[in-house]
Amino acid sequence: MLITDLRSDTVTKPTPEMKEYMFAAIVGDDVYQEDPTVNALEAKAAAMFGLEAGLFCPSGTMTNQIAIKAHTEPLTEVICDQTAHIYQYEGGGIAFNSSASVALVQGERGKMKPAQVEYYIRPLNNIHFPETKLVALENTCNKGGGSFYTLNEIAAIAEVCQRHNLALHLDGARVFNALVAANENPVDYGKYFDSISICISKGLGAPVGSVLLGSREFISRSRRIRKVLGGGMRQAGYLAAACNYALDNHVERLQEDHRKAKAFEEILLQSNYVESVLPVETNIVIFKLNSMYTDAAFVQALANENIRASSFGPQMIRFVTHLDITDEMMNHVIQVLKSLNKQAVTV
Repeated sequence: MLITDLRSDTVTKPTPEMKEYMFAAIVGDDVYQEDPTVNALEAKAAAMFGLEAGLFCPSGTMTNQIAIKAHTEPLTEVICDQTAHIYQYEGGGIAFNSSASVALVQGERGKMKPAQVEYYIRPLNNIHFPETKLVALENTCNKGGGSFYTLNEIAAIAEVCQRHNLALHLDGARVFNALVAANENPVDYGKYFDSISICISKGLGAPVGSVLLGSREFISRSRRIRKVLGGGMRQAGYLAAACNYALDNHVERLQEDHRKAKAFEEILLQSNYVESVLPVETNIVIFKLNSMYTDAAFVQALANENIRASSFGPQMIRFVTHLDITDEMMNHVIQVLKSLNKQAVTV
């Protein structure tokens, strides 16, 4: 039986059509800025979001860390939610790469409110505090169960940043999920953000690649930082081609991933081993088990049925739907989830 992998949308593999498109790419040396396929991707992504320029990088962690480095300096501070990927899952990169401090906001499912952001802005000219330089949002919010900021919510936080002369960065690891769910236009994001990181190797299904977006001046500075971090690639057009294909063909189909995630939510809410489920808005399903299973025992029970899932904390499980999850796989997982009601025992 095929393995159904719900651990993350990073596990997707290129479709046959994407692979054909990749191997037909015209390439050059991207460090010399002579790879036409990379250049086309950077221009396309920037135009999509209403910004001037882009920078192709191997990962979303790199694009985020480059942006933070470009916006800050030692003895300054970044405001973000306490669950933010840039703080939780990027290896302490803010401290290591930028020597910056972090102010952690206790938002709601990963989302900060404008008043919370304003509260954490440090007073100017007080030598006891780091200087606030950057506010970073995450869309969608991974640990928030795929929750997302709407444009109106983003605009309100952007207004706070503008009043206090702060840069605003978006970790858009799953921003296309947010855009599809909210039926919003990416070009409008350029009005509010000084930099945007978009990841194309998650729900959009490219094997590798993220793009950092911003002004020409910002991207020029970021290109130098990318080089220092070892992110200068040569004939990267084969990878960029996959990203171009994904942007052209895989955005609207994200609605299908959202539909599948809602189907899991419905089943889990009816299961006697589930204590609660975070509201499902996009393609991430996070639920809390009651005492019938430990998270480790539950993950193993799924593994016994060729289903892979992630433990996401004490008694917490995460599913992520993506383009490699077929209807046949969905039906199998749903049947297994239903069967676990009968098998549940105290562990």
